[in-house]
Amino acid sequence: MKRIYLAGPLFCRAETDYNIKVKEQLSEAGFEVILPQDNTVDFDCARMCEEEYSSEVAEKICTHDLGLIDSCDILVINLDGRVPDEGACVELGYAYAKGKPCFGLKTDIRVSEFGIDNMMIAGTLKGKIARSIPELAGMLGKV
Repeated sequence: MKRIYLAGPLFCRAETDYNIKVKEQLSEAGFEVILPQDNTVDFDCARMCEEEYSSEVAEKICTHDLGLIDSCDILVINLDGRVPDEGACVELGYAYAKGKPCFGLKTDIRVSEFGIDNMMIAGTLKGKIARSIPELAGMLGKV
């Protein structure tokens, strides 16, 4: 079973619910999906304004998420939104540098440059951008 890391935003209920929907549908298609929102790094929100504390937490979360990417075969980035999530873009770059197959999921009609997404993102994905979850599952099935 191919293991997929789903990179994308996770900062409101709509985003986390969508991630779960993608996970469920890809799981039904026979893939194991890892969500960054399942990160097990605990932290105290009230202390995040403390620079030293927030830096430590950020490093732990980054290290943990990069380890999750290392444990996966494929990375899928959710490209929806006015611009893709910054953290997801870092994760995409990391997976690409590691030689992992990378795919995009974009149901949003907004684009940033010349009718496509950011050139670095589009170049990294090499045209492997699905417009729906079923289309994505079909693309992933060919890996």
